[in-house]
Amino acid sequence: MTRSTQSASTIDHGSRTAGPSAAILRAVQVLGVLSVLNLVCQYVTAGQLFPRGGPLPIHASGAIVMHVVTALLTVAAVLYARAHRGPWWPALVAAVVFVLSFVQAYYGEHTNLAIHVPGALVLTVGIVWVTAWSFTRAARR
Repeated sequence: MTRSTQSASTIDHGSRTAGPSAAILRAVQVLGVLSVLNLVCQYVTAGQLFPRGGPLPIHASGAIVMHVVTALLTVAAVLYARAHRGPWWPALVAAVVFVLSFVQAYYGEHTNLAIHVPGALVLTVGIVWVTAWSFTRAARR
């Protein structure tokens, strides 16, 4: 049977995730992208980028959003690992990022930029890593 005569349901496009685990993976993807967008907002509103300290209320609100979104990302990654019997490392990285977001907020509030700025880079690496993984073929298998 040629490819053109196969029905759409028999063609394998490399995606094995179906049903509930596909929806959970989509949640991981959406929450990952929202986390990355929140990071962009955090970087843009960082106080040291502005002559008079910057839009601190927006930056502080972004920290709260970061806690919420990374908590939801962690839950979604755990649910995906359980439902799909997939890798646990994305859930572990998401959980570490969630915990570190509180450490990050603490040092930011106490204006210890020697820890706050490198902490932002660690959060960025963790969030981008999980988000990028969620869009790979390996995540869908």
